[in-house]
Amino acid sequence: MIFKRKIYKELLHWKRTDEGRTAVLIQGARRVGKSTIAEEFAANEYETYILVDFAACSTEIRDLFNDVSDLNRIFMRLQFEYGVELKERKSAIIFDEVQLAPKVRQAIKYLVKDGIYDNVPLI
Repeated sequence: MIFKRKIYKELLHWKRTDEGRTAVLIQGARRVGKSTIAEEFAANEYETYILVDFAACSTEIRDLFNDVSDLNRIFMRLQFEYGVELKERKSAIIFDEVQLAPKVRQAIKYLVKDGIYDNVPLI
């Protein structure tokens, strides 16, 4: 429970101070609750969010990040595939098991630079 409160507090600080200028990386051992806390944070602190789990997503979703020249295309496709409307500065995108998708790790800097949605990659 202490871990949960501490990481949640740090995520709140990140959201309030960075205002979309950076992504927050949650890194740690397997099966300690990183995905759970990230999803709980997104559900509580944003109007909408999308959780993209690269251990379970389709090849089409993974391939979206091969070309980051059109970020709007990526955001539109994610919204369509997950049935969630992303709202500017009021939505988060969580990338779970991002170590399985090297192109996504590279794309995160462009997604952050765009600044429309907050990004939370998990390793």
